[in-house]
Amino acid sequence: MRFCASRGWAPLTEVSLPNGRRADILALRPDGGFAIIEVKSGPRDFLADAKWPEYRGFCDALYFAVDLDFPQALLPADCGLVVADGLEAALLREAPPHPLAPSRRRALLHRFARQAAARLAALADPAGFAELRSALRAE
Repeated sequence: MRFCASRGWAPLTEVSLPNGRRADILALRPDGGFAIIEVKSGPRDFLADAKWPEYRGFCDALYFAVDLDFPQALLPADCGLVVADGLEAALLREAPPHPLAPSRRRALLHRFARQAAARLAALADPAGFAELRSALRAE
């Protein structure tokens, strides 16, 4: 998240995508583009996860974020690479761009805004938000 903020990106964590997947971080960049950062805790996490290619259709750039000890040769060369050490992170490889279609970008921007607004509303009124969620589950 700090990596994104330092670049002027607006990040959201655990964002539901239209294809049913959930991006670890979806960040809106100052140019209006979207970046997805897929965080991997280790080689097993990466090797067990075959879902990440499905994120490409919902971002202009796809990155992996790993720690210093991660064997970077496992990661695809056509994705960006962020290496983290505690709360610090460095960009080792820029993600090649693959621009979204304008209609998909507009739909994703709408989804991003709704999810961000819902999270802000929940922070402002946690009790009311919990009551609403309970009522919706009961229906």
